[in-house]
Parts: sequence; C-alpha cells; structure tokens
Amino acid sequence: MSWKTVKLGDILKRRRETIKVLPDQEYKLVTIKLYHKGVVLRNISKGSEIKSPMSSIKAGDFILSGIDARNGAFGIVPDELEGAIITNDFWCLDPDESLIEKEFLLFLTSTDFFDHICKQSSDGTTQRIRLQKDKFFNFQIDLPTLEEQKLLTSKFKTLELKNSELSTELTHQLDLVKQLRQSFLREAMQGKLVAPTHDGETGQQLLAQIKAEKAQLIADKKLKKEKDLPPIKAEDIPFAIPKHWTWCRLGETSINRLGKMLDATKNKGLYYPYLRNLNVQWHSFILNDILQMKFEEHELEEYSVKKGDLLICEGGEPGRAAIWESNDESFKFQKALHRVRFLANVPAKFYLFYLEFLCVSKKIQDYFTGSGIQHFTGKSLNLLTIPLPPLSEQRRIVEKLESLMQTCDALEASIKNSQLQNQQLLQQVLREALKR
Repeated sequence: MSWKTVKLGDILKRRRETIKVLPDQEYKLVTIKLYHKGVVLRNISKGSEIKSPMSSIKAGDFILSGIDARNGAFGIVPDELEGAIITNDFWCLDPDESLIEKEFLLFLTSTDFFDHICKQSSDGTTQRIRLQKDKFFNFQIDLPTLEEQKLLTSKFKTLELKNSELSTELTHQLDLVKQLRQSFLREAMQGKLVAPTHDGETGQQLLAQIKAEKAQLIADKKLKKEKDLPPIKAEDIPFAIPKHWTWCRLGETSINRLGKMLDATKNKGLYYPYLRNLNVQWHSFILNDILQMKFEEHELEEYSVKKGDLLICEGGEPGRAAIWESNDESFKFQKALHRVRFLANVPAKFYLFYLEFLCVSKKIQDYFTGSGIQHFTGKSLNLLTIPLPPLSEQRRIVEKLESLMQTCDALEASIKNSQLQNQQLLQQVLREALKR
C-alpha cells in the first residue's frame, strides 16, 4: 500500500456556521453517543430556551464532542437531523475529500488508535477536560490512498456487519440466561423446584414456632411488643404454593430495624464504620468506600450488623439485598437500610432469593411508597407477603438455587467474555488493516 504521513489539520478543517437563534422558532439539538454509537436527537427546544451560541449542521456532516471525543463521541449526522444545531462543545469537521473519504474517516475514528489520539489531545481540569485544537490538528497519522481507503472501507463494512450479527446473538443469549434465572426463582418460590418434604413438617408449624419464640423474647423483655399485623386476604396472595406451606407477613417471621439517621450536628459517641445503600449489591457488599459516623454506647447493639443479617435497600433500587456473612460486628448501618433478623433458624438466603424474585418480576413495586422517588419503607417491609415452607425444605431449595445460579453465572460470564473477545477481534482487525 502507498501510505503517506499527514497531520490531522491537513485533512480536517473545523467549520462553524453560527446562527441567530430566534425566540419563537423550534430547533433540533443533537448529542453524540459515546463509544461510536452515533449522532441522535437530544431534544427539540424553542429559541427562547437556548442560551448558548449555536451553529447549524447538515445531514452528512462529520461531528465530534470536544468533551467526549476521548470516549468515542464521533458520528455522521443522519438525514433526519438536517438543519439541527450544536453548541461550541461540538466540532463540525470538513474532511478534504481529495485526501480522505468520509466513511473511511468514520471507521478510522472507531479504532483504539484514534481514541488514543483524542486522549493525548485532551487537556483541562478533571471536570472540564476538552479536546485541544492545536494538539489534535498537529497529530500525525499514516494515510492510504483514496483507492485503498475505499477497499478498506468495504472490508470494514463486511466485518462490522458480521460483528453486529454476532453481538445481537450474544445479547439474545444473555437475555435467555436472564429468563432462565427468573424461571428458577419462580419455580423455587412456588414449591416446584425440589420435591416436597416427607417428614410431616408444615409451614404452619414453623410459623407457630416463630411466634412462640417472639413471644418469649417479649416476655424476657428483649423485644418490645409490636402491633399485630393485618391478616392476609385473598388479594394479598400473589401465586399458589403447596398446601403444606403457608403465607405470612415478613414482620411475623423476623425482627426488623431501620438504620440510624446520619446527622453530624446531633450524633454523639465514638466513630464506627457504617453501611450505606451504595454498599449493598445483590448477594454481596462493596466495602472499599466505607464511611464512619458516631454511635453512643446504648446504640451499638441496636444498629449493629451480625453474621446472617439480611440488609435491604430502602431506596435507590428498593429491595436490593445481601446477607452479612462476616463475623465482624463493628459495622453499623445507616437509615437507608433495613436490617432483618429471622427467628427459629429460618435461613435468610431463602428470602434473599424471594426478594430477588419479586424484583425481577416487578411484583415488589406493589409495596413501594412515594409518588416520585419510591421507597421500601419499614411498614411495607413488615407487611410483605411471603411464602413459608418447612425449614428442611427451605434449606433444600436454597442449596438447589445456589447451584443453579452458579450455573447461570458461569453461562453469563462466558457470554460476556465472548462479547469482549468479539469487540477485541474487531479492533485487532482494524489495527492490522491500518498498519503500513
């Protein structure tokens, strides 16, 4: 191939067609998706709502985001955005078509190599990093002839089509794994995943045992007497369960507590690490950004987290939950979290899976409160209708589900690895094609 070294400024010129924005006229404003996902409509606004200087663009124009060029924010303006407008944070570039084809330029900008150019050409403070004109236009690249560019562009299109087809198939496979998870959770909670117990145990017996244990705690003054929860009505029951199971309220089976309010002006005592909503993920905790707040001596037991406690998010993603598996009892928890401690050795893992089932099936939304940002309040938590199988059956269900979910995790990891390899292969082929 016949290549020559050129500066980007030799083949690209920035064009600005500043317009006067009229207050009563409507304008299309665009944005550029990151990672080479294209130019799209951001919104339609009246001129009176637009405060920044604006420039017009045409269909077929090549534009980039000065702020996000380092993250692949390039694209060609589609026909439906003819006459749209952009702020000065967007660059409209006119390629010298005697030296470079526009479609070849688009493929060139989709490479890791071009991302590197933009990162090297960007500068500024953390929140205001932008592409710098002089650095960018002075960057040198090796460019093939127009004929060779056309040939490479044709090959890139074929490769991109195959890549897209494979990506679609892998996304479909991920969706199938998600459906498989939902199916396993649904069958588990409906008593269809494992064979029923044959030892005569029932959920009704277990509920009576739990109530007796709670009554003893109240009698021993280790627990305050709570207001009776309302009986379960037919409309409260979301699905059928085996006859030897029973429906009850979560508040009947556990001791629940909302965490402590963070208030630096009022909180007293010694500093302890505490868990926030952000620390709780599904089935796990993120502990690399733990904060501390003050707790008084009489608050330590009340707000401590112990091994086996189920912690549930009140907001953010209400219902997201994980079980504290550590023996470290120095951790406390903030008001954004509910702590649930089950009685009678009921395994918290069964109800962690139940919460996951409610969340993926969106049934948990029936328990949310709030017209804007929704929350899973302590009252809603106590009222949550839950199935109660015998203990031995709960443990077998948990064991089976853990095995099945590990299989789903492995399948999902394999598919995601294939997606990554697919993208890496595309980039590798592009790099090889663009070598001299």
